[in-house]
Amino acid sequence: MTRLVVVVSVLLGLTGCSYLFYPRASEYLERAKGASGVETMLNLATMLDASTKAARSPEKYQTAMDDLHNQFHALKDAFCQVTEQQAKTPTYAKAAMINKEMWAIFMRLGRHRTDQASREVYLDLFAKRLQELRETLQVLKS
Repeated sequence: MTRLVVVVSVLLGLTGCSYLFYPRASEYLERAKGASGVETMLNLATMLDASTKAARSPEKYQTAMDDLHNQFHALKDAFCQVTEQQAKTPTYAKAAMINKEMWAIFMRLGRHRTDQASREVYLDLFAKRLQELRETLQVLKS
C-alpha cells in the first residue's frame, strides 16, 4: 500500500494530474506544439475554439466537451512552456488570470453540461474569455 502511494505521488509530481486523469491532454499538447510556448498556447486556443463551437450541438456535445476538457488541461501545461522572461511580464500575469477565469467558467459548464440553455450561456462566456486570452497571447508573442 505504501509503495502504491509513493508511485502515485511520483506520477502526479512528475507529470501533473493532466496526464494521469486526462491522457489525451498530452496528445493535444504535442499536436499543438509551436516554435515557442506562446505559439503552442495560441494553437491550443484555436483547438479550444473549435471544440467550444462543437459543444453547442444539442445531441453530440459530449465528445466535444471531452475534447474541450483535454485541450484545456493541455493549455494548463503549456503555460509552463513560456520563457522565464515572458513569465515575468504583466501580459503573462493577465493571461494567467484569464486562464483562471476560464477554469471557473469551465467548472460551471461541466456541472450544467446536460442543460442546453445553461451550456450555451457558459460556452458564450468561455468563448469570450478565450478570445481575450488569444489577444493577450498575441501581445505576449510580440
